[in-house]
Amino acid sequence: MESGDSPLLAFAAELRRLRQKCGNPTYRELAARAHYSIATLSGAAAGHRLPTLAVTLAYVAACDGDTAEWERTWYEVSQSLDSGTGTGDDVAGAESEAPYVGLAAFQADDADRFFGRERLVEELAERLSGRRFLTVVGASGSGKSSLLRAGLLPRLRAGNGERGGVAVVFTPGPHPLEECAIQLSALWPEGSLPDLSADLSAGPEGLHRTVRRVLAARGASDDAEVVLVVDQFEEVFTQGVGPGEATAFVAALAAATRAPNSRCRVVIGVRADFYAHCTRHAELVDAMRDGQVVVGPMDLDDLRRAVVQPAVRAGLTVEGSLLATLIAHAHGQAGVLPLLSHALRETWRRRRGNALTLEAFRATGGIEGALARTAESFHDKLSPAQRGTARQIFPRLAALGDGTEDTRRRIPLSELDHEEADTRAVLEAAVRARLVSLDRDRLEITHEALIRCWPRLRDWLTEDRDTLRLHRQLTDATHAWESVHRDPGALYRGTRLTTARDLTGLTSRERAFLDASLAAESAEAGRLRRRARRTRHLMGLLVVLLVTAVTAALFAFRTEAEMARQRNAAVSRQAAAEAVSLRHTRPALAAQLSLAAHRLLPARDTRDAVLSTMAVQLSGHSQAVSSLAFRPDGRVLATGSFDYSVRLWDVADPLRPAALATVAGHPDTVTAVAFSPDGRLLATGGRDRKVRLWDAHDPRHPALVKTLTGHEDIVFSLAFAPDGRTLASGSYDHTVRLWNVTAPASAAPLSVLRAHTLNVKPVAFSPDGGLLASGSDDRTIRLWDVRDPRRPAVRAVLTGHRDFVDAVAFSPDGGLLASGSDDRTIRLWDLRDPRHPVTRNVLTGSADVVSALSFSSDGRLLASGSYDRTARVWDLADTRRPRLRSVLTGHLGAVNALVFRPGKHPGGHWIATGSADHTTQIWQTDTAASMRLACERADPVITAREWSRYFPRLTYRPPCPGRDGA
Repeated sequence: MESGDSPLLAFAAELRRLRQKCGNPTYRELAARAHYSIATLSGAAAGHRLPTLAVTLAYVAACDGDTAEWERTWYEVSQSLDSGTGTGDDVAGAESEAPYVGLAAFQADDADRFFGRERLVEELAERLSGRRFLTVVGASGSGKSSLLRAGLLPRLRAGNGERGGVAVVFTPGPHPLEECAIQLSALWPEGSLPDLSADLSAGPEGLHRTVRRVLAARGASDDAEVVLVVDQFEEVFTQGVGPGEATAFVAALAAATRAPNSRCRVVIGVRADFYAHCTRHAELVDAMRDGQVVVGPMDLDDLRRAVVQPAVRAGLTVEGSLLATLIAHAHGQAGVLPLLSHALRETWRRRRGNALTLEAFRATGGIEGALARTAESFHDKLSPAQRGTARQIFPRLAALGDGTEDTRRRIPLSELDHEEADTRAVLEAAVRARLVSLDRDRLEITHEALIRCWPRLRDWLTEDRDTLRLHRQLTDATHAWESVHRDPGALYRGTRLTTARDLTGLTSRERAFLDASLAAESAEAGRLRRRARRTRHLMGLLVVLLVTAVTAALFAFRTEAEMARQRNAAVSRQAAAEAVSLRHTRPALAAQLSLAAHRLLPARDTRDAVLSTMAVQLSGHSQAVSSLAFRPDGRVLATGSFDYSVRLWDVADPLRPAALATVAGHPDTVTAVAFSPDGRLLATGGRDRKVRLWDAHDPRHPALVKTLTGHEDIVFSLAFAPDGRTLASGSYDHTVRLWNVTAPASAAPLSVLRAHTLNVKPVAFSPDGGLLASGSDDRTIRLWDVRDPRRPAVRAVLTGHRDFVDAVAFSPDGGLLASGSDDRTIRLWDLRDPRHPVTRNVLTGSADVVSALSFSSDGRLLASGSYDRTARVWDLADTRRPRLRSVLTGHLGAVNALVFRPGKHPGGHWIATGSADHTTQIWQTDTAASMRLACERADPVITAREWSRYFPRLTYRPPCPGRDGA
């Protein structure tokens, strides 16, 4: 830059020089390369004002410049123009001055900027004054940790400290009793940590005695107390805590609060989706009774305070339009607070002067986009090698859910190769971006919201969960091996070694463990055999490469027409994939892209893209959709969810669904819904172990009729008999129960079916009502004769699946039973002789658990849902040779539930799917009907410029007749 120019003018001059070095292309040519208008690009080089970073980088890339160098220059100019207060979209201020904490929870030191929960803090303090054990329950992201640390803890210390009492907060970690001992030893310097640990482990009364000794040593008054705040109590279930230690920890907390001379109060904060785990401990259930505070979404006033007051204390203002937008996004959302805080922090970094503006907020990407953008920005700045390291580190920081959402996992720094340069660089960058936090030698994700909102991390966690679980087991085994001084007896052998030997991304510790296992397992002959096998693999690879090279050479001599056909096929498939990703943001463009791609290449994958693009989305649940049921007339759809509710939808016109009612009667996750054959009764079941019957003759005002109790664990599935007189329920208590629902108000149990040895998952009646099928985690399907439901008997046991059975469905004629499993297969069973069923076919293709199955009303189609986020439609016109007809894509999470709409309707068969991405989708299976619908939505028409972007070098031809574009 020339010394006499202002930074802005010098910056513009350098842009013009770059264009000259590139051959001085016209701005029309630059616009075609950069995808920005001529006016925008010419204005960037005029020097009147600083262009945005995105425009600058597009201009530089179009002129073949160094974008990394120009990005640094842009930041320098931006800061010099605005003195570091944030004049551009991406200029950061001093992080230490930020009034918002971002993803991290508020700590006690942040109490002066913690707003919006004042009333809840008062309620907690008042409830705690009258009880010795208090449970704080809330969804992930509802602000429980901040409430306890920045709200309750300072209040307790202020009121209790004068008497010599003390309040401490800690998280359980993998050894909760040890962590509790560490906290108490900090309050009693004379006490020995090993002695304290031994006292707490000696029995339930150990914590009670230790608390009294601590208070005596501190010279506290007689009414002083120790308040233990156990944050993230769900770690007792997710951090690998042994069953014995978990039980001992719970018993110690309960005993310390119920002793007659107790000097201890306990507050635990637990995520709502782990509430059912707490109920498995009888002492914890007793302690929690009548002492629970639920942390829900903030109301409007509280949200305003949470947004505005930290800014006011920092001498900043919040633009009115920004405040309105934030409240509209966050109001009523239980898990949005960390995302809101992060978006506000990113907005503060892009502030203009002392004002937080809507423009800056939009530049962050919005509530969820800000977090995803921060994470992607962190990832983009890494080198290729560091990105591979990040790919190995971040999945380690998540505990994979089993029936619950994935949660964060705290790991010791020693689990990683933290001395390696790439690992250190990745961790330092992640800490600076506030994606992870490092406390002493412990590392964890700053907040679980990162798992939900960073698509790249979600993809890492869902690509191959079985491999992740194997890797996690290897990590634990390595720790155990080192804890016994590398005793050979702790090494892997046999099947475990075989399954673990191909794992990649291992740390040096894990590789040392695996190498030692291999050395102990194999003799020299074994090593020679492996070398020969590797040689054969290499020779096979060389043969494949040779064949590939020869094939490539042959293809090089093909005609120009053949090359054009291949090019068009690649273009059409790419356009079809783009269409599915654009269907929510630009539906008209997505519809035309899918239609044009299919007409260019009429193949199954482009046909699937048309069906997927035309899917209709039902949004409203705030957690995963777990179950679905159509009313028998197909006009009403019920959806059950992890958010404790059931929603009823008017789907008389599936293309225009409308919400009818929300049924909120369960205190926990709803796992099953079912309509009676006459459609007047709705049955729901869930994690609270109960079945509820609802009068649904008026779907806008369903009313609770009866609550059925008896199950001792989660009710996983429900099914009505065809005559509507009997209801079957499958449960994790290993049983199926049959209920007489002839008179719903006086419904009563008929019988309990006990034969399965593990969780019962799906249940289904045959069309004639004589058989009941039940699937189980014991890998079997049992057929029950239920013609007399008071005396059911096992007719047959179906074996063949190699893992849990998750779904069963009868064909409309009753001659076929389909079953889906964790082993990723679908089995079709011939039931023409119910006493001797045989496997007719095994359908494969799903990349994860087959979670749901449903037959069409005519029995010609079978639909399957999978945790691989797809639904598949199988053609059973010839049951001896089933064929895959369609693969429906578009869900961002696992498909948990799936059902065909009953009966025949215009537009062919319809399918509803429910997913972990919180949505329900309704799909057509008729391609012609979907193509007609695509043309109805083709407004505005695809432009010539858009066409050239997605179909380069192909003649502009809008796909819908009678329409033309600009």
